[in-house]
Amino acid sequence: MIANPDIPVRHYNYSYVRDLLREKYDQKVSVSTIIGRAKQYGFSMKKPPKATHEREVLTNYVGEIIQHDSSHHLFSPPAKEKWYLITSLDDFSRFMLYAALVKKETSWAHISALQTVVLTYGAPFLYYVDSHSIFRFVQGRDSLWRKHYLLTDEADPQWKQVMNDCNIKVTYALSPQAKGKIERPYGWLQDRLVRSCVREDVTDIREAQRVLAHEVARYNYRQVHSTTQEVPYFRLKRALEEKRSLFREFTIRPPFQSVKDIFCLRMERSIDSYRKISLHNLQLKVNNAKPRKRVMLRIYPLNKEVSEVRFWCENTLIDVQRIKNSDLKGVHF
Repeated sequence: MIANPDIPVRHYNYSYVRDLLREKYDQKVSVSTIIGRAKQYGFSMKKPPKATHEREVLTNYVGEIIQHDSSHHLFSPPAKEKWYLITSLDDFSRFMLYAALVKKETSWAHISALQTVVLTYGAPFLYYVDSHSIFRFVQGRDSLWRKHYLLTDEADPQWKQVMNDCNIKVTYALSPQAKGKIERPYGWLQDRLVRSCVREDVTDIREAQRVLAHEVARYNYRQVHSTTQEVPYFRLKRALEEKRSLFREFTIRPPFQSVKDIFCLRMERSIDSYRKISLHNLQLKVNNAKPRKRVMLRIYPLNKEVSEVRFWCENTLIDVQRIKNSDLKGVHF
């Protein structure tokens, strides 16, 4: 696994062996004993050079900055298929707010992650992400899909539009080194995930998600973080008890009526003289529509097959329909 560049494992993990002996075989063995035995049999490597990026906690409150990112690796080698790991991390407590494996990285996957965080913990002050096209329009790089004269950040992608509706600020890392705070938990989580998936011969992403949930629970509730010297959950809990939080209770701002109007994908269309709109080859009759008006479609996937489409015109919900996802070509789920 160490030699395979597609697998996020770069070294031997003696702590993993210690935890495995404790949980699976009820044997307590020190890490130093395991290292000695490993060296005896040739299972050791030179320590890699230390990373130069800063790992200090720079925030004073939980919910002040949420580190959000994704990674694409062969997380379960027996599956022989790369998956994406999407994770959201609170900067102050280092508590993992969200972690999920998906086969495809889409706007909806990240919107769904945002929805889970906001509805579970509240709306944070700021999200910290990289400059991926899902998060940010960059002039030149993304101009094939936009009018060429738009400058960077003048056209908001789907995910950013949801952030605007939630009144959450966004800032962008300009280099991988700047994302160092989330890279360390990522490395820890990825390493454990891969080793466990190999030992359990996991070939299905749903089984891998079960392994991931177990490792996230260990990280959040049992693991002492090397930077804060605290278990993330207890650091988060204490901050909340001391009112050191910038999480806000999420409220739906008028005229919108449901979370489906906020955490959704968006499209605009014009209503023709027959009170219909066109979605590629699909013609939809819109109830209560006025000809020649612009209508905003707020699309909320209910499952892999069907989405709920909510039609808004002049700040009024005029219709709700359910449509097969296969008919919504061009919408990046």
